[in-house]
Amino acid sequence: MKIAIYSETYPPFINGVATHVSLLTEGLKKLGHEVLVVTADPDVPKHVIRNGVLRCPAAVSKKIYGYGLPNPFSTARFRMVRDFDPDVIHVHTEFGTGLSGLRTARKLGKPMVYTMHTMYDDYVYYIAPKPFIGMVTKVLRAYIWRFARFASALTGPSFKVEEYMKELGVPTPVHVIHNCAELDAFKPENITAEAKDAFRSKYGIAGDAFVCVFVGRLGKEKSADVLLDYWAKTIRPEDNCRLVIAGDGPAHQALTEQAKELGLLGGDSPVIFTGRVEHADMPPVLAACDLYVTASLSDTNSISMLEGMATGLPTLQRRDPLIAEQITEGVNGWIFDSAEDFGREIRHVRELSPEERKKLSETVMQSVRDRGCTRLAADLLEVYRSVQDDRCRKHWKYPSGKLIPLKQPSKK
Repeated sequence: MKIAIYSETYPPFINGVATHVSLLTEGLKKLGHEVLVVTADPDVPKHVIRNGVLRCPAAVSKKIYGYGLPNPFSTARFRMVRDFDPDVIHVHTEFGTGLSGLRTARKLGKPMVYTMHTMYDDYVYYIAPKPFIGMVTKVLRAYIWRFARFASALTGPSFKVEEYMKELGVPTPVHVIHNCAELDAFKPENITAEAKDAFRSKYGIAGDAFVCVFVGRLGKEKSADVLLDYWAKTIRPEDNCRLVIAGDGPAHQALTEQAKELGLLGGDSPVIFTGRVEHADMPPVLAACDLYVTASLSDTNSISMLEGMATGLPTLQRRDPLIAEQITEGVNGWIFDSAEDFGREIRHVRELSPEERKKLSETVMQSVRDRGCTRLAADLLEVYRSVQDDRCRKHWKYPSGKLIPLKQPSKK
């Protein structure tokens, strides 16, 4: 089968969607299929195909993490994809590149699979001044509703996407297909003790310290501020715990100031901000820690969390009913609702015996043992095959129906 995959981001740009698409591409190729990735690239002056990736000229968006925004209307891009002659077009973004994928699917009469990765209600503040957030959110929801109704099939990495589409009034069912991780790269046996020790030594982390880690883009929606607040309220110096926040983003400075105000930075501070960490350098960072922590309510299925689990790290996750199935308490992690829960569970894991920690790490790794790239590809191939005979898309009528307003976003 030949699949054209449209994504706004792709390596060397690193974020969850780029990693997902890269792993999906790897898995599809391993299973004997042909893939053309179509992505934005601000560094190319014209459309060019290199190693199976069609890189498209794009403007840089300073507000949205430096993403490239290509013109969705490109004759050159259309011709290149037409010459590839895909059986299925799979879009991973709703704008720019994704809109280009939709238009190409319409022109070629091909089925389009749409994967929604991002809960946009949590990101509107990047593009809209506060007084206009409500209005922009309504417009965005209407756009996504129309975009989704063009798709032959919808997928998402968690039930959060399924619930969102239901509330929006999109009749097409969502195939929930979880994210995957580079399992081999994050296996403990593939990470040297020297690399782990080097990370601890770099940040002055004692050998007997218990280390919690969060990895992610530092944006407001990731709620790293909640981690800092809860840490200040419940973790004491005698607990001998450190918190590593690995990543960079627009909230970095605000989080640093917050940590200073809470007395968590300076001297032998319990909190460490690493800044940007290249993906290739991430395995020893995670392997040098003891517990993955996250307070984010915007994630659909965190790849960074899965990478942590692949190294054997249990996860302490803030309760989010729509992704609660990711955690089986006592098997691969725990859920917290409050600062008290947060501190109690950290101390609980810290106080486990070496034998108990080893056993826990084994069950954590077991929980993600089948979350590699070939499993992701195999699951999506079932979706692709189910829409291959979807010839109604040859005439692509404008979608009709009624947009159902979503509930107001939670203020939590």
